[in-house]
Amino acid sequence: QVQLVESGGGLVQPGGSLRLSCATSRSIFNFYVMGWYRQAPGLQRELVASIGSGGMTNYVDSVKGRFTISRDNAKSTVHLQMNSLKPEDTAVYYCRAQGAQDYWGQGTQVTVSS
Repeated sequence: QVQLVESGGGLVQPGGSLRLSCATSRSIFNFYVMGWYRQAPGLQRELVASIGSGGMTNYVDSVKGRFTISRDNAKSTVHLQMNSLKPEDTAVYYCRAQGAQDYWGQGTQVTVSS
């Protein structure tokens, strides 16, 4: 059973920062595209950022310059550093591993509010 273990969500004020982490097995981490998605109430789930096994990254326009996705190869973990957070970033954030199969984490809540 493949697991994606997410951590790092919470409540933060506008302009603040959070770092999300997603740990998985080495066999998944080394060969799959790792990504972060989010889903706000009443909206479709959307891609926030992804990173390939070779390090190539992709971001949705609304987070470019504010969010950074990275890989920690030693720990088979992908991070999403979120800076300058806005209320519209509020959502449940999901980790996803795409490859021969498709795996999702259970989600972590991010709330940006004063």
